[in-house]
Amino acid sequence: MAYNTIAAPRTRDWLTKVPAITATFWVIKVLSTTIGETFADYLAVNVGLGPLVTDALMITVLAVALVLQLRTRQYTPWIYWLCVVLVSIVGTQITDFFTDTLGVSLYLSTAVFAVILAAVFILWYRQEHTLAITSVDTPRREGFYWGAILTTFALGTAAGDLATEALGLGFRNGALIFGGLILLTWIAFKAGAGQVLTFWIAYILTRPLGASLGDLLTQAKDFGGLDLGPSTTSLLFFAVIIVLVAREQILAHRHGVAVKGDGPIGGRRADVVWAAAGAVLIAAVGVGLSSLHANPTSTDGVSAVAGGPVATPGVGNGTAPAVARLPKPTTRLGNLTAFATITTDLQTMVTNNDLAGGKKRAKDLEVSWDDAEAGLKPRDSGKWHRLDDEIDAVLTSLRAGSPRQADCAANLAALKATLDQFDGV
Repeated sequence: MAYNTIAAPRTRDWLTKVPAITATFWVIKVLSTTIGETFADYLAVNVGLGPLVTDALMITVLAVALVLQLRTRQYTPWIYWLCVVLVSIVGTQITDFFTDTLGVSLYLSTAVFAVILAAVFILWYRQEHTLAITSVDTPRREGFYWGAILTTFALGTAAGDLATEALGLGFRNGALIFGGLILLTWIAFKAGAGQVLTFWIAYILTRPLGASLGDLLTQAKDFGGLDLGPSTTSLLFFAVIIVLVAREQILAHRHGVAVKGDGPIGGRRADVVWAAAGAVLIAAVGVGLSSLHANPTSTDGVSAVAGGPVATPGVGNGTAPAVARLPKPTTRLGNLTAFATITTDLQTMVTNNDLAGGKKRAKDLEVSWDDAEAGLKPRDSGKWHRLDDEIDAVLTSLRAGSPRQADCAANLAALKATLDQFDGV
């Protein structure tokens, strides 16, 4: 959604702290949304920092980045987009804290964040008499701007989760719905709707769109995804972001923000070409890699099926028996054999009092469950939460400072019973 009048007058270029709104702006925004969320999950789950440490770390890094941004005298692309990625992470974490930790419903959190955003806009307008980002040229206006940006990410996360999870639409429908809403917003802008209104609506909608597109690439094929996995998707998105932000940096350095896309390197048509090239590259690489991973095998010798690993004969400790599956599922979650297999492995280790080995194997359960969340949760949110709580109990007992065999065994037995109950073809 490129606004021909969005750039500030050239006499104030040195005070402009935000980019011109062009095609590359929207592409980078969507990609930043996805990579921000993926990176936070990677730190919390794969690295093992946990949600609390990850939250504290990301808030600290965001504070440092915002200080850098606020101290600059003009738009500096790499600093600005670093802040956007970090705000995406923190905004998502705020919503997850309300939903997962405090147990606030997505309906309520969406309404609360909508009210907070409205309050930010009202206060901003009363103080500055404008909400246009072309006017972000004083410290106070920039403070309002970043406050609004953070709230839009929290609201976009809550609204997106509400649509894809609570309402059961799933990430595929979510991508179509939010993409369609953005298209309608662009049409409304072209038809004469206000620039400020359409910009902020589109900005909110890009958050759930980016998350849905990310899930489309990362989720298993059984869930309708391309099965690239979070690591490959993050690297792909990060590479495109680096290229587009580098171009932004070169143009801003040579010509200033007001003429970005209008200088000798190209015009707005060239800007659209760069943005489209980034999107096409992601689509092409995504489809290409997906076709090469019809039955991918992970490094621990398990095949990725239905969002998680399924034991391969002769691989691992070889102690897990075949998992019986019900002829009819008792939930819409579908095939949970992957998680039942790991749970059986863990039960064997705990029975043999190999709690250290169980702690290591539990990492596979945590990672595979987290990777499959976007595909499983929309199918049956209530049953997913029950399993999630039981998996958390297993992880907590195995990772205790002095784990007790009886506690670990009891939690694993409860989880295995639930998995067997919910599993089905």
